[in-house]
Amino acid sequence: MTTWLLLPGAGGAGWYWHLVAERLRARGDDVVAPDLPADDPAAGIPQYVEVALAALGDRSDVVVVGQSLGGPSAAEIARRIPVRRLVFVNAMIPAVGESPGDWWTASGHQEAKEAAVRAAGREDAGFDEHWEFLHDVPPDVAAAGAEHQREQTDGPFADGWALRAWPQVPVTVVVGADDRFFPADFQVRLARERAGVEPVLVPGGHLLALANPDGLVAALV
Repeated sequence: MTTWLLLPGAGGAGWYWHLVAERLRARGDDVVAPDLPADDPAAGIPQYVEVALAALGDRSDVVVVGQSLGGPSAAEIARRIPVRRLVFVNAMIPAVGESPGDWWTASGHQEAKEAAVRAAGREDAGFDEHWEFLHDVPPDVAAAGAEHQREQTDGPFADGWALRAWPQVPVTVVVGADDRFFPADFQVRLARERAGVEPVLVPGGHLLALANPDGLVAALV
C-alpha cells in the first residue's frame, strides 16, 4: 500500500486534494493531506515541513507530492526522510541554495507569465484569480474551496530557507498543460533544468487536482 503525502500550495488547505484523495483511497492507498500554517506569518518552509511530518507519523512507503508552493516543502521532506518518490505538480521546483523568495526571479517566472499573457491576447499581466486559477475549475468546486482557503502570508518567502541538497530519490514532474500561472513551457524548462526529467503533461490548469483529478491520479500512479 502506498502512502501519499499531499502538500497543498498557497493558502495551505489540505482540502485542495480531496478529489484526488478519494480516488487514491479507492485504490486501497493511504492518503495524508495536512493543512499547512499558511496564515501564520512566523511559519516558513521548516514549519510547514514539521506540520507535514507530524501528520505523516510513522507511515511507510511514502510518495510525497507538492503542488505549487508545496514544492519546496516536498523537496525538503524527500531530503530528510526515506520516500519512494518525489512528485512536483505545477510546482515551484527549487534549486539548491535558492529560497522561495528568490525563486520568482531566478526561475524567470515573471517573463514567462508575461509572454503567456501576451500570447493569450491579454494586455495586463497583473493578478487575476479567475483567469489564472479558476478558469477550468467547476463553479461548485470553486465555491466550496473558498470556505477552506486561508490568506497566504509571506512566511515561506521571508524566512531565508533554501534547499541544502537535491534529494536522492526518483522525481516525477506533472505539468498542467493549460496552466496560466506557471505556463507549461516554463514548467517544462524547469523540469529539465532542475529535476533532470521530462515532465508528464496533463490537461488542466494550475489547480489540477480540482480541475482534472482523474487525469492527475492517472499521472501519479
